[in-house]
Amino acid sequence: MARGCLCCVKYMLFLFNLLFWLGGCGLLGVGVWLSVSQGSFATLSPTFPSISAANLIITLGSVIMITGFLGCLGAIKEHKCLLLSFFITLLVILLAELILLILFFVYTERVSENAKWDLKEGLALYSTDNNAGLHNAWDTIQSEWHCCGVNEYTDWHAALQDKVVPDRCCQDIYLGCGRNATNQIWTRGCYHKVEEWLDDNKHLLGTIAMCVLVIQLLGMAFSMTLYQQIHRAGKKLEPIPQPTTTIGLQAL
Repeated sequence: MARGCLCCVKYMLFLFNLLFWLGGCGLLGVGVWLSVSQGSFATLSPTFPSISAANLIITLGSVIMITGFLGCLGAIKEHKCLLLSFFITLLVILLAELILLILFFVYTERVSENAKWDLKEGLALYSTDNNAGLHNAWDTIQSEWHCCGVNEYTDWHAALQDKVVPDRCCQDIYLGCGRNATNQIWTRGCYHKVEEWLDDNKHLLGTIAMCVLVIQLLGMAFSMTLYQQIHRAGKKLEPIPQPTTTIGLQAL
């Protein structure tokens, strides 16, 4: 009975981590593809230029792959050290997520203000020669989201030191349209558009977050259950030491 439970938990954990590992491979592949094919599409932040969509996806995919590999190998080999490493890795990730979430809600206003300031600093680099990635990123976001600037379209006036906006701010895009009247451009800031999108999709995002939390907790529970069963099975298989008998010599 105990061996049957052990096999059940073992293969459940293996399949769980196999899917986890395959998902990490997929994310890593997408990240590498973005990095190679969309290399000019960089980050909007001049302070953290390495934080791009491709780099974030590659990092996330690598972490998921390593974690899934530990779980798969630990389950199929019934290796206690690997199972414990898998459990600790998931625990560290879970604690990091909780700490970041708490800090975000505690310092929401400060994070928002710093993000706006950083994005506005990046606007000034839009027309520079060495920032094609930032240029392309702003063009894509403004044309797809129908927005202009960070808070509003006038952010570009201060950044470009002229009363003009990029052509991608125009409702009807054509060369030089950013120099025309304001009624032909999108006036809403991109930051507010993102906030609106997050507010409209907060239930979906909350559901995804809860699913991720449940998956992490299930992985921790399966790994620790298998660890304990392997530990108990190992104890039962240990040879019982035989009592040694000594023959006493009678004193003459």
